[in-house]
Amino acid sequence: MGVERRHALASKALGRSLVPPQPEEEIPALTAVVGEILDVSPHLIIVENPEGVEERLVIAPWATAWRGSVVAPADLPAGGRVVIRARQSGRVADRLWGDVTRVTGVILSMGRDGRDRTVELDCGPHRGTREVVIPYGASGRIAVRHPQLEPGYLFDAIGTRVEGVTTACLPATSQPPYRATAVPPPPPAYNGVQSRISGAAAWSDAFDEGEAGAAYPMLERADSQCDDAGVSCTGLPYLSLGSMLYVGNVCESRAAVLPIVACGCMAGRFCDRCVECGTSPRGRIAELSPASFVELGGDLTNGCFNARVGLG
Repeated sequence: MGVERRHALASKALGRSLVPPQPEEEIPALTAVVGEILDVSPHLIIVENPEGVEERLVIAPWATAWRGSVVAPADLPAGGRVVIRARQSGRVADRLWGDVTRVTGVILSMGRDGRDRTVELDCGPHRGTREVVIPYGASGRIAVRHPQLEPGYLFDAIGTRVEGVTTACLPATSQPPYRATAVPPPPPAYNGVQSRISGAAAWSDAFDEGEAGAAYPMLERADSQCDDAGVSCTGLPYLSLGSMLYVGNVCESRAAVLPIVACGCMAGRFCDRCVECGTSPRGRIAELSPASFVELGGDLTNGCFNARVGLG
């Protein structure tokens, strides 16, 4: 059953409007532009979006770019994938991420390829396994925040994916000290009184390119067809695919109402905090698509923001 159909049925059953409520904050919007780079110069970038439409954006003089490390926007290669944060109705690019990816999962095995290390990850039943290369030059940064590079422990890194090879460049979080099967229990059950629940919002590249939406940990297993759903150290209510989720970025005072389009079973195993702006309560309460994360003011290389969520 499609997300739109699920939302319509849920709205009818619960007596809600089919029209999602508007975000509470009214501030200048950010636009995420995603696609393949066709051409780039110091002042202009041309991107083909997932619909096959060319988009031309002026590159702001203060714009920065990242592709494994900080680079000049004009150094992003033609043919690469890019996520752009744009202002002024999507016409001016001020932040660009080239070939960016994120790998989040449970370590299955470790290996070596010369001085580099390799990690095989279980990224969940709906994302499969992935192999990640940790280059020697990044191994120190990764090891400081991921001291237990052993099977059974969680791993979360941001890097690049080029010609099918995933390279970890930055740790996305500090590794939880427990094994993936030993997530701390949540506080007393959600009682329906709180209109907003606080925690950390992360992002994932497991969504369709350019898609807007969220993955949520506490889904009914039968509804989501994910046997690993329903795990979280945060007292979240159970929701269903197609529910509309309010997501607010506390740091940026931006908010959106997004459809729940996937199971966030891996996110629910991280009982960590986001410290990009203040310190969030423990627990990942949502995983957003790159486009939604950027439009809410998130920085893909930081990996999270302090968030509040609630029913849309």
